[in-house]
Amino acid sequence: MFPIEEYISQFNGKVISLSVHDLETGREINIRADESYHPASTVKTHLMMEVFRQAHAGQISLDDPLTIFNSFPSVADGSPYSLNATDDSETSLYERIGETESIRELIRLAIVRSSNLATNILFEKIGAKQINEFIAELGIQGVAFIRGMYDLPALEKGMNNRGSARGLTQTMRLIAEGKVVSKEASDEMIGILLGQEFNESIPHLLPSGTRVAHKTGWSDDFYHDAGIVFPENRKPYAISIMTRGFAEDKANEAHDCMAKLSRLAYEELVSPAR
Repeated sequence: MFPIEEYISQFNGKVISLSVHDLETGREINIRADESYHPASTVKTHLMMEVFRQAHAGQISLDDPLTIFNSFPSVADGSPYSLNATDDSETSLYERIGETESIRELIRLAIVRSSNLATNILFEKIGAKQINEFIAELGIQGVAFIRGMYDLPALEKGMNNRGSARGLTQTMRLIAEGKVVSKEASDEMIGILLGQEFNESIPHLLPSGTRVAHKTGWSDDFYHDAGIVFPENRKPYAISIMTRGFAEDKANEAHDCMAKLSRLAYEELVSPAR
């Protein structure tokens, strides 16, 4: 049995998906790659992509200031809802309600610290329709950004974001290839993703010095990570791991699983047994 499949097989009661595309060889690894998941914060990458598209089109400037606020209309019925700092991994913006921050810094916080408040402020500015149209234009499969973070009225009506490992890997591959908006914009997005502060999964067991540009996501029993791995002296590869079924109080098990899968993929692509 393929080592990656053998490793996954031991996780009874869990759903685990992996999708890899190697830009060096064109090789792909896909295991349950089209399984649909609640994508949690991984879709913040797609928000970032549309931010850069609108900036490139002159519709916005990355240096435009936006007011920091915390009341959002639900996409389900327009009813207002707010976010709680206790549910967010980035809390500094909650202390600055009424002040302003640049779009550039808000998208950085949405990616590197997974700020839900920054995400929702940008989501209101950028628009779900525009994000999803750009996803479709790029040919990314199985991904949709329908609602903001913690829009519970929408969630109760079944209006949820969607993601698949294949779709996330397609996303990261396009960025790695410089095909999202422009080479310059793609490189700037890679720079933001390289600043990711949550590194327990894809990067954790890779050789020291291996750069990883990635976006994590977790919610309830969903734990995901998607990114671009830059081994030394070769082209990078795009990798996405999505999981369902790891208990909230066993987050370390989910991170350890993804870290091990990441290492196995690295060994398969970069340093296969001779």
